[in-house]
Amino acid sequence: MDDDMRLVTELCEAHGPSGYEEPVRVVMRRWLEGCGEISQDRLGSLIVRKAGDESGPKIMLAGHLDEIGMMVSRIDEHGFVYFQTIGGWWEQIMLAQRVEIRTSRGMVHGVVGSKPPHVLDAEERKKIVDRRKMFIDVGVTSREEAEAIGIAPGDPIAPLCPTERLGNPDRVLAKAWDDRYGCAVVTEVMRGLKGQSHPNIVYGVATAQEEVGLRGARTAAQTIMPDVAFSLDVGIAGDTPGVEPYEAEAALGKGPAILLYDGSMIPNQPLRRLALEVAKSEGIPVQQDMVHAGGTDAGQIHLTGSGVPSLVISVPTRYIHSAASVFSLEDYRNAVRLVSALVRRLDRETVAGLTR
Repeated sequence: MDDDMRLVTELCEAHGPSGYEEPVRVVMRRWLEGCGEISQDRLGSLIVRKAGDESGPKIMLAGHLDEIGMMVSRIDEHGFVYFQTIGGWWEQIMLAQRVEIRTSRGMVHGVVGSKPPHVLDAEERKKIVDRRKMFIDVGVTSREEAEAIGIAPGDPIAPLCPTERLGNPDRVLAKAWDDRYGCAVVTEVMRGLKGQSHPNIVYGVATAQEEVGLRGARTAAQTIMPDVAFSLDVGIAGDTPGVEPYEAEAALGKGPAILLYDGSMIPNQPLRRLALEVAKSEGIPVQQDMVHAGGTDAGQIHLTGSGVPSLVISVPTRYIHSAASVFSLEDYRNAVRLVSALVRRLDRETVAGLTR
């Protein structure tokens, strides 16, 4: 297995819903050892600092640690586990998903269940099942049995989905690519800068609690006070049946996407043009797209201090905010190339020109 595929696998398979990101931080710390000064803010965001030029501008690269997930809210007398969602789930896709509950005694596997369709009347069958009527079956028969294997209120829950290459080996199936993509790019770029010169100070950041309000981006940006920021998050692939071009245009395998707009930020235009120029000069295929609703960490970062020129560099991803996503490994690799090239270009003069 290639190093980058091994990194992707370790990050995606790590268990890390919002507020419970520690296993993902552990993976990143191991891969980032020796790449710079590693610290952590008090909300849980991981920050790696590498100075190329101590008098140069501060460049923030941000991906987020967390994935959408759930937490145990209660256990009934028969041992069925009820849950609170963490982040934006579409209830229609939750049923029958395999999940892992991270308990004080280790992982417990289960499946999301509800009343079977055979006992529903005709009108009920047409409706999306209310999440509050779903439960997780862990194969026990009582609350005491569930507690005996370690399950307790507050335990985090994440989908169970091994990472694997599909029929086209460039296509990868994984959970939590939103946003282990960003974590992987941060890691690869920082590792690539090891022993290399660059005209700035680079902060590789893996933020906490993005899926519940861009929270870690706020605290990390306040800690760093960057001069330029890149949010590295997934985009919506428009290359599946039923998605119209006006909804999403980016397609797998055609390169990373530079966002023109999302629900939380309009990018800095000179920075967007620079990214397109660098991509062309480096021979990196890119797409341009927009996300009509929702946002990324850049939505918080660009409002830090007197403002931070910011840009989102994404990769098209199918089936985001579900238990499994599909993406192109080559798109990810090209995103690493693009971000690395941009870091090498962002000297004091170039950064000053972003806000003239």
